[in-house]
Amino acid sequence: MTYVKQILKTKGSDLWTIAKDKTVSDALQLLAAKDIGALLVMDHDKLVGIFSERDYARKVFLLGKSPDQTLVKEIMTNKVFYVSPDDTVEGCMALMTHQHIHHLAVMENDKLVGMISIGDVVKAMIMAREFAIKQLERYITGSGR
Repeated sequence: MTYVKQILKTKGSDLWTIAKDKTVSDALQLLAAKDIGALLVMDHDKLVGIFSERDYARKVFLLGKSPDQTLVKEIMTNKVFYVSPDDTVEGCMALMTHQHIHHLAVMENDKLVGMISIGDVVKAMIMAREFAIKQLERYITGSGR
């Protein structure tokens, strides 16, 4: 079984956030610079939302708003789903599928410690399955004893 803490260890501790009072243009520039799809939105040290490319597309671009004059807090998704480092990858996949979301904040003792994406979860699940297959192959062929 794979846990969120293993994903965070593999992908590193980089955590990209943006202040709620920054412009959408600022957020888009950070997304592009870091080659990521979402930012956690902060009000000082408090997690208050998530901003994604989807938020921009649906709430700014399609409505003809200006990204230079629209603040992140005006269009961010307020409801942020989160998990702990001790949650399983399978549990994360179920939550993401059920809620139709692509990102989960990772909280530990009420402190933001990371964020994982659907891509991170799928990659971890594939790696776990590949490992299990290799172990079964070794068992069947009698090698690796």
